[in-house]
Amino acid sequence: MPGTRRRRVPRRSSRPLLPRGARWPALLLPLALAGCVPAQERISGRVFPLPRHEPHDGLAVVTRPGGEGLHLWLTTDTSTPGVCRPRWTPRPARLRGGDGPTPSSFGTAPRSEFHAALRSGRLRWLLRRELEALCRARAPRSTFAWLEPPRSAAEEPLQPLPLWEERHLLSHPAAVKRAEKTLLGLPLSPEDFDDKPLPPALAGP
Repeated sequence: MPGTRRRRVPRRSSRPLLPRGARWPALLLPLALAGCVPAQERISGRVFPLPRHEPHDGLAVVTRPGGEGLHLWLTTDTSTPGVCRPRWTPRPARLRGGDGPTPSSFGTAPRSEFHAALRSGRLRWLLRRELEALCRARAPRSTFAWLEPPRSAAEEPLQPLPLWEERHLLSHPAAVKRAEKTLLGLPLSPEDFDDKPLPPALAGP
């Protein structure tokens, strides 16, 4: 309409909140603070395979300064015919030298550290990859079924560990008998050296 004035809308300024000269110090401050942390006090978060007895049966994760962390023991559950799934062991070993060329492990670490480490999505992804490879090696004709790891004590499954799952770690009965006789100072007989394979009913499926 004639005589009507247009209202001017103020334009938003495209200028940054900080002066141009002050932007670089603000961006570099976190990097400078990180560089002030001594190397022995940094946590690398490194995750890598660290086998125990065979490929894919162990995974190491650095969770403490100085390359310390957890050595997760990986094993499988084939109690269901045709299916291979993870069997979680929530008592990992203590990792040392995880940032060096010769990592090793000893003792056991608390369950709380195991649950805290499993909150990492990258670690769970690597666990799934290693356990799937372990299932292919142990039960190539079975289907791999992923089972989420427990992230708290309340989520830990209460299931027995059948001996046949770890039969490769058990001693032959004849070897146990020889050791008992030797310890008691008894003479050994030819039958004590019979280490032939056990029947399936005793050795497990």
